[in-house]
Amino acid sequence: MLTAKQHELIRFIHQRLEETGISPSFEEMKEALDLKSKSGVHRLISALEERGFIRRLPNRARALEVIKQPEDSPPAPRAGAGALLSDDVVVPLKRTPSAPSVPEAANDVIEIPLHGRIAAGAPIEALEGQTSLPVPAALLGPGEHYALEVSGDSMVEAGIFDGDFALVRRTDNARDGEIVVALVHGEEATLKYLHKDGGQVRLDPANAAYDPQIYAPGEVQVQGKLAGLLRRYH
Repeated sequence: MLTAKQHELIRFIHQRLEETGISPSFEEMKEALDLKSKSGVHRLISALEERGFIRRLPNRARALEVIKQPEDSPPAPRAGAGALLSDDVVVPLKRTPSAPSVPEAANDVIEIPLHGRIAAGAPIEALEGQTSLPVPAALLGPGEHYALEVSGDSMVEAGIFDGDFALVRRTDNARDGEIVVALVHGEEATLKYLHKDGGQVRLDPANAAYDPQIYAPGEVQVQGKLAGLLRRYH
C-alpha cells in the first residue's frame, strides 16, 4: 500500500517519461509534490524502489524507470493528451516536435549527516557531529545513509584512503566479506571487512601491514555497510 505522496510521485515520473523520455530532476519532483527539501524526494524514491515500483538505471545520474504502477492508480494520459496535476484536474498540453533525448548533468544533491571520523587502522572514537555532507543522489541507493571521514591506511588495498568520506547505509547486520562500520566495545568504531570465524567476529584490514582484529560476538556491533566513497582532491 502506497502513501498519497508515493502515488503522486510515481504518477508524476510516469507522466514526465511519457512526455519527454527523460526522468524529472529532484528539484522538479520537489516542486511538483510541494516538498520542502530534496531529501524528502529521495526518501520517496527509495521507498518506491524497495517496493518494486521503480528502478534506477545504472551509470545514468537521473535515469528512473517505472516498472509497475499501483493497481488503484488511474492510467496516466498519453503524451500530448493532458497533464494530470491532481486527482480530478486535467489540463491540455500543447504538442511539441519530438527531439532526441539528452541526459542532463548529475546536479541532484542530497545532504546526509556527517558523523565525525572513523578509523581505517586501530579503532578510534566515532564522534557524533552536527554537520552534513552534500552527496550526489546517484551515489546512494535505497535506505538511510550517513557519512564518516576515514582516518588511517588499513583499507588502502580496497581503494579506501585517509581523508576519504565513507558513505554508509545504516543497518545492523551484514554478510561475510562485506565492508562494515563496526562499533567495538560500544565506544570505538572502525571500517573493516566483516568475517564470522568459529564463534568469533574477525575484522580484517585491506593492508598487509595490519593484523586482523578478533572479538567475541558481544563486543562488536554492526552500524552500517559501505555504500560508496567521496574523495576530495586538493
